Amino acid sequence: MHATIRRYEAVDQARTREIVKKADDSLLPRLSELPGFNGYYLIEAGNGVLSSIGFFDTAAHAEESTRVASNWIRSEQLETAFPNAPKTTNGEVVVHETRELVQA
Repeated sequence: MHATIRRYEAVDQARTREIVKKADDSLLPRLSELPGFNGYYLIEAGNGVLSSIGFFDTAAHAEESTRVASNWIRSEQLETAFPNAPKTTNGEVVVHETRELVQA
């Protein structure tokens, strides 16, 4: 399994709610249709920082998700909300364990 982590800094905090809704409504469906998709999480870290982590079967699948996310930002006209390119980390997941998450 491979993961891709994106950290977006200086995100327009006035648009966080809009970004989250659009990510849920239109980015997540696009990512979940990609070959090798295993999961996606969007994290609001506060102070204009959003991070995401996606899990895929192969490195190529994970890299494709970065292309999809970049195209999504343009298609949703969110370039001004994300003024900086994300810091991206890709790699093989070498240790993991999961439990079913219960939403609060």
